[in-house]
Amino acid sequence: MTTHNPTGTLDASVFARAAIIRASIRMFRAHAFHEATFELLAATADLPVEDVRRQFPSWDGLVLATIDRWNEERMASILPLLGAYGTVRFLRGIVAANVADPALMRMLSATVNIAATPDHPMAPHLRGRWYQFQLMVQKGLEQDIIEGREPPTMQPPRGAEQLIALYEGLQLQSMVRPEMDLMDAYDRAVTRLREGWKQAYIRPVWELDLTS
Repeated sequence: MTTHNPTGTLDASVFARAAIIRASIRMFRAHAFHEATFELLAATADLPVEDVRRQFPSWDGLVLATIDRWNEERMASILPLLGAYGTVRFLRGIVAANVADPALMRMLSATVNIAATPDHPMAPHLRGRWYQFQLMVQKGLEQDIIEGREPPTMQPPRGAEQLIALYEGLQLQSMVRPEMDLMDAYDRAVTRLREGWKQAYIRPVWELDLTS
């Protein structure tokens, strides 16, 4: 006589999902985002397509699970930099990780179009992750001011916008300019940015009505 073992079934399912996510990371390392399919994932995982679909009926769910696991693993060694050395050094750690292994950066960049598509079912989830990251940077800058790492003349919400724009913009350029030294570009740009933070805010003046 056999008995139902829900715990064992659950453990097996968790193990199977974890193995598929690991294969998904390998797939996205080797292939462009738009080339990825359930069939390609099944081949990468050495599993029947039906087994993959059983664990992940939704492609969107698989992509989100892959991003979360991959990013969680990458951030494990970088996140401590935020409290120990501040927000600018924390973002530099992410840049360094992406220089060493650019595959996750490519995947995240590929999902920006989805996040910006209003009616796409994945859009709210992806935007939520970007909002969380922006808030983490903002809170980090607030703490940096308290601890004296950044000047009180810097407004954390604006500082977060500027710092993330610098970080993401330079990374985007580096993906299409392989000769670019991303670390050097980040160090130079963030040094200039922080010098600006030391000054009191000056309202922008655009003399658009002037003619030559």
